[in-house]
Amino acid sequence: MAAVGSSRKNNWILIVILLCGIVIGGLLGTLATHVSFLSWLGYGQTFGLTSPLVLDLGIFVLTFGLTITINIASIIGLVIGIIAYRFI
Repeated sequence: MAAVGSSRKNNWILIVILLCGIVIGGLLGTLATHVSFLSWLGYGQTFGLTSPLVLDLGIFVLTFGLTITINIASIIGLVIGIIAYRFI
């Protein structure tokens, strides 16, 4: 029974490490665009619902939108997160 709990914990740890790697990598990629020899880290693509979907129901208005920005540094952060997880 203990093995089931530990595998769930490992999956959550993996997800948290990967999200941290993506977020930190994306932040560093954004900051690196201002440095001439590191500007390639900020190269990336944005995709998703660029103009939000609006649902007006009279009483309240719901607005849906999602954009994802991926750059080279966030991909590197993802890879570093996978490598770090394997050593934990």
